[in-house]
Amino acid sequence: MIEPAHEQQVGGGVPKSLPRHTIELRGVSKRYRGTQALAPLDLEIRDGEFFCLLGPSGCGKTTTLNLIGGFVEATSGEIVIQGENVTNVPPHQRNVNTVFQSYALFPHLTVRDNVAFGLKMSRVVAREAEVRIREALELVRLTDYGQHYPAQLSGGQQQRVAVARALVNRPAVLLLDEPLGALDLKLRKQLQVELARIHRDVGTTFVFVTHDQEEAMAMADRIAVMNDGRIEQVGTPEEIYARPNSRFVADFVGESNFFEVEKRADGVVVTATGSPVPCPVGSDAPWRRATLMVRPEAIRFATREDNRLCLKGDVLQSSFLGSVTRVAIACAATQVPVLATVPHGKRHGQDLRADSTVSFTWDPEDSVVLDTKQSAGKKEESG
Repeated sequence: MIEPAHEQQVGGGVPKSLPRHTIELRGVSKRYRGTQALAPLDLEIRDGEFFCLLGPSGCGKTTTLNLIGGFVEATSGEIVIQGENVTNVPPHQRNVNTVFQSYALFPHLTVRDNVAFGLKMSRVVAREAEVRIREALELVRLTDYGQHYPAQLSGGQQQRVAVARALVNRPAVLLLDEPLGALDLKLRKQLQVELARIHRDVGTTFVFVTHDQEEAMAMADRIAVMNDGRIEQVGTPEEIYARPNSRFVADFVGESNFFEVEKRADGVVVTATGSPVPCPVGSDAPWRRATLMVRPEAIRFATREDNRLCLKGDVLQSSFLGSVTRVAIACAATQVPVLATVPHGKRHGQDLRADSTVSFTWDPEDSVVLDTKQSAGKKEESG
């Protein structure tokens, strides 16, 4: 079984526990010819964590990964791995390995020899190397493919060889730069499960870069959502999805409905059209105007028992998707259609066919207040 080093020896052979955070970025930034690719950021990645850097192209996630790996030089700040400042340490001297999107396998070497390459460069003795190679191939379930060449393997198998080759040297950190990006959707989903299993088996700290929010949600312990060279939010998949701290995060991770709302003097929250809506704040909240976010699955069609906090709209489209029905509703309270995903049996008697008029609402705790603006004369703040 491949085991990452969770202890290191200090003077006198006494084991010293590694710091709680395997990776720390302290005020790290990167500029290219006057253009800021990464604003100064602070980030801590825990020992043994599956951590994901998520965001659109050009947001700085790959730059952050390359800074950790030592492939680019930081403009400012410090990079600490296992308690050691490695800001100026070259890549080959860091306890880090990388899996790239292209896999970068040697086409003229067998699977076994590809996996063994790093051990050979590190001059690991033959007996130990054999044990590690066998363990690595068992880990990625390619024991019977040792004598195959990369061209004889599927894309998913090549990806697993690249992971085995990266883990065989037992790094403290495995960096994965969109390693599933070249695969078709079905294979990607299969490999997501495999990577999560491998991570559980070895316990190494994984840092995974992707622009695919579903991929990040499926595998990560925690996610850093990045935008324009900055980290917008760090949290578990549940925290990022259910309690985004900005409109960008809410819009990028999953689907969202946004309503511009105002809190009246009597504490009632209303839309731009004056319709009262459920909101998870009290009348003493300091803001006057805000954006209210509601996920499609939180939208429910009103019953006779619901109070007056309902909106009305006309169904634009109703699509049966198997386990749910997806409904798009034209509503005067927002310029774009409201999206609702409705489990079977939750229509409450309302007709969801196109051109039908429906009433809908949501529970206050299922909505999130974003981008709040305080009353006149007070400082604007983020919700």
